[in-house]
Amino acid sequence: MTRPPLYRRRPVLAGVLRQLPLFAVLLVVAAGMVMVVLEHWRRGLVVLGAALALAALLRLLLPARRIGFLAVRSRPVDVVLMGAAGVTLAAVALAIPAG
Repeated sequence: MTRPPLYRRRPVLAGVLRQLPLFAVLLVVAAGMVMVVLEHWRRGLVVLGAALALAALLRLLLPARRIGFLAVRSRPVDVVLMGAAGVTLAAVALAIPAG
């Protein structure tokens, strides 16, 4: 006899586990925002870009049933937009001269 899937046995736990990728990305975003607030804006923006790149990587690698709210559009569109935004944000932050 096989056990029913987790979303039937414990729907709240399954819902929380589905949002773990989003929570990981939000933790990186929070770290970047703290850096910006503490006047390390360049490093903070690079960390924010890394958070977007992490979101794109998670969206690319995880199946749709595990990605939660990181899935907004189709997989290729999400990966391209989040990856491009992350790389662009980090590149712009590093290209601005210190001073």
